[in-house]
Amino acid sequence: MAAEMIIDHKEKANALLKADADKILKLIKVQMDNLTMPQCPLYEEVLDTQMFGLSREIDFAVRLGLIEEKDGKAILDKLEKELSILHEASVRK
Repeated sequence: MAAEMIIDHKEKANALLKADADKILKLIKVQMDNLTMPQCPLYEEVLDTQMFGLSREIDFAVRLGLIEEKDGKAILDKLEKELSILHEASVRK
């Protein structure tokens, strides 16, 4: 029973971190589509703040043993790649 609960917590932590990464991507997409361009300091401030917050969440989950460090890094890497693609598409408009 305890092992099942640990696995459940790990799965939930992973799902929540991925959901937070998706929220950041959506927030930045909306901001780029409707509000500001990637060169705007506001855009950079929001992106930096959100990415820092997610990295701290991931660090906390790693320290608790809820996710592996490599999995946390993979979440950040994936988000950074998606944001880079979004940025490039915005610049080409």
